[in-house]
Amino acid sequence: MENHDNNLAENENSGTNETEETLPSSSSSITDHEEADPKPDDDVAAATTAEAESPSPKKDDEEAEEEKKEETAASPASPPPSLENVSEEIDQFLVTLKQKNDENAAEKMDFEIPGFFERYSDLVEKKIAKYDAKGKAKWGEVAEEDSWLLETANRISKLIMLMKDHHHVEPEEKEIDGGNGNGKDSLVNRVTSIHQRVMSYLEEDFRFLMEECRIPTELDPGGNNNNNNDTKGKQQQQVPSSEQEEVKDQEGEIDESFPGYSDETIASLSKIAGEMISGGYESECCQVYIISRRNAFEEVHKKLGLERISIDDMVLKVQWETLAGNMIPAWINTLKQCAAVYFPGERKLAEAVFASCPSVAAGLFGSLSRGVVIQLLNFAEGAAMTKRAAEKLFKLLDMYETLREIIPKVNGLFPEESVEELKTEMNIAKSRLGEAAISIFCDLENQIKQETARTAVPGGAVHPLTRYIMNYLSVAGDYKETLEQVFKDHSKIERADSTSRPHNENDGVPEKQASSPFAAQVLRVMDLLDSSLEGKARLYKDVAQNNFFMMNNGRYILQKIKGSSEMSQVMGDTWIRKKSSELRTYHKNYQRETWNRVLACLNPEGLNVNGKVQKPVLKERFKSFNSLFDEIHRTQSSWVVKDEQLQSELRVSISGVVVPAYRAFIGRFAQIFDPGRQTEKYIKYQPEDIETYIDELFDGKPHQSIARRRT
Repeated sequence: MENHDNNLAENENSGTNETEETLPSSSSSITDHEEADPKPDDDVAAATTAEAESPSPKKDDEEAEEEKKEETAASPASPPPSLENVSEEIDQFLVTLKQKNDENAAEKMDFEIPGFFERYSDLVEKKIAKYDAKGKAKWGEVAEEDSWLLETANRISKLIMLMKDHHHVEPEEKEIDGGNGNGKDSLVNRVTSIHQRVMSYLEEDFRFLMEECRIPTELDPGGNNNNNNDTKGKQQQQVPSSEQEEVKDQEGEIDESFPGYSDETIASLSKIAGEMISGGYESECCQVYIISRRNAFEEVHKKLGLERISIDDMVLKVQWETLAGNMIPAWINTLKQCAAVYFPGERKLAEAVFASCPSVAAGLFGSLSRGVVIQLLNFAEGAAMTKRAAEKLFKLLDMYETLREIIPKVNGLFPEESVEELKTEMNIAKSRLGEAAISIFCDLENQIKQETARTAVPGGAVHPLTRYIMNYLSVAGDYKETLEQVFKDHSKIERADSTSRPHNENDGVPEKQASSPFAAQVLRVMDLLDSSLEGKARLYKDVAQNNFFMMNNGRYILQKIKGSSEMSQVMGDTWIRKKSSELRTYHKNYQRETWNRVLACLNPEGLNVNGKVQKPVLKERFKSFNSLFDEIHRTQSSWVVKDEQLQSELRVSISGVVVPAYRAFIGRFAQIFDPGRQTEKYIKYQPEDIETYIDELFDGKPHQSIARRRT
C-alpha cells in the first residue's frame, strides 16, 4: 500500500512537472549547446518570466520611493541652498541665455524653466515676509539691504521679461495640465506678485528720500516785502551781474539750498527710479516724484508770502489793500525767483534723478513747471479781473513788466514741447493786465468829468482834483515805456465815454509830440483838466481870485510835468512853453485886478490944481489906500500858495510895484500934513511896514485887520 502510494505520487510528479524538470537541463543545454531546440512549452515559460519581470505601476512607485529613501539615508545631509547662491545661479543663467539669444538674434530661444526659479521665489518671499512682519529699515540705515532690494528688483524684472518673451504655454502643455496651462503661468504670476511687493518697498524708499531727506527752505517769510512801499524806483536800480543777483538785489533773500537734496540722496533716488521704470513701475515712481515736488513748491510759495488763492476769491473776497500790500509783491518776487532759481534747479533735479530716462525727466519737469506757471498766471488774471480802480494801475503794471521780463527767458527754462504753450499762456495773461491798465488809465477822463463840485476851494488853493491827476501822471511817468507799449499793443481797443476830439488835435502841440497813443491820451487828460479848472475858477466871484486860482493850479501842473523827465518828453517843449505863457497871463491879470486899484491911489495926477496940492483930495487918497491895503491884506493872507517859489515870486513882484510907488508918494506929499495926529491919521504905514505886510500874504493864515492891530 505504501509502495503503491509512493508510485502514484511519483507518477503525478513525473507528469505535471515534466517541464520544470527539463527547464534546468534545457537551460543548461542552451548555455552549453547553443544549437539545441526549445521545448514545446517555451512560449508559456517566456510569458511567465516576462510577467514576473514587469511589476505593476503601483509596485514600481513604491519600490522607487524605497530606493529614494535608501539613497537619502545612505548619503550625508546637504545644507539648503542660500539666497545668495540661488541668486548667483539665476544671474549666470540669465547671462548664458542672453549670450545664446545674441547669437541667435533672428529667432527667440525656447528654454525650460530651471528648478532654482522656484527655490529663488521661496527665498525672496521668505525675506519679504520678514519685512512685512518686522518692518524694513529706512533707506540708508543698512546699505546691504538697500543694495539687495535694488538687485532683487533688477533680477526679477529680467526674469519676468524673460518668461513673458521666451516661454509660452503651448497647446500640448495645456492638455497635459488639464487644459489650463497653469504650470508655467503660475510661476509667472508668482514672480510678478513678488516683483510687485519688492517695488512697493522701493516706492516707499523713494518717497522717504523725496520727502524726509529734503532740506527745508530757509527763506524769510518777510523777505519779499523789502520794497513794497517803493512802487517803482527804476532810476535807482543797478544792472545785476546775473539773474540771481538781480532777484537778490531787488527782492531780498535767495533760497540757495533749493532743491535741497544732497548728492548722495540724488544718487539713491536715481538708482531707485531707474529700477522702478525699467521694471514697469514708471507711473508709481513719477506720481511720488510729482506730488513731492509740488509740495516743495507750495512750501516755497508760502515762505515767499504767496498763498494759493482762486480767481473767484481774488475778485470777490480779498481786499485790494491786501493784494497790493502783500500778495502782488509776493507774486512778483515768486515769479522772478522761479525763473532765476527754482525752475533751473528743478530741471537739474529731474534730469539727475531720471538720468536713465531723459524723456521721463523732461515730461515730469514740464508737467510740474507748467502747473506752477499756470497757478501764477491765474493769480495775474485774477488781479486783472478785479474791479477797476485808479489805485490799481501801477501794481498791475508791475505785474505786466514782470511777465514781459520773464517771457523771453521761457525758451531756456522749459522743455521744448512746453515752450510755445507756456509762452501763449503768459502772453494772454500779460495782455489782460495791459487791457486792465488801459481801462484804468483812460478812466481818468471820467474821473475829471465826474468832478462837478459846486463849492470853490478856499483860498484859491490847488484843487484836490489837480493834485490827484498830476500826482497820478507823475507816477505814470515812471512807467512811460511800459504804458507806451501797452497803448501801442492795444491801440484799437475802444474807449468808453472818451472825448470825441481826434487824437492828433492837441491844441497847437505838433503831431510828433503825440506820436504815441499814450502821449495822445495824456494830452486829452490835460485838456480835460484845464477845462474842468476853468469851470471851477468861475465859482469865485472875485476876478482876481479867479485868476489867482488858475495861476496856482497851473503852476502846480507845470512843476509836476517839469519834475518828471518822462512826462516832459510826453508833453513836449511846445506844451511847456504854452503853459508858462498862460501862467504869466494869469499872474498879470491877478496883479492888475488886485494891485492896480492900490496903485491908482498913489497916482499924483489930480492932486495939484494951479500948482497947489488939494489937501482934501490927498486925504481921500491916503484913506483909500489904507482901506484897500488893509482889506487886501486881511483877505489875501488867507489865500493859499503851497509852492514856496511861487509864493516868494508873488510877494517880490507885488513889493516891487507897490513899495516903491508908496515910498515915492509919501516922500512927495507927507509934508502936506501937520506933524502929529494928522500925519498919524492918514499915513498909517511906512514903506517898511508895507513890505512886511506883503510878506504875510498867501500863507493861508487869516490875519487880524491891520487897523485893529495898530490900535
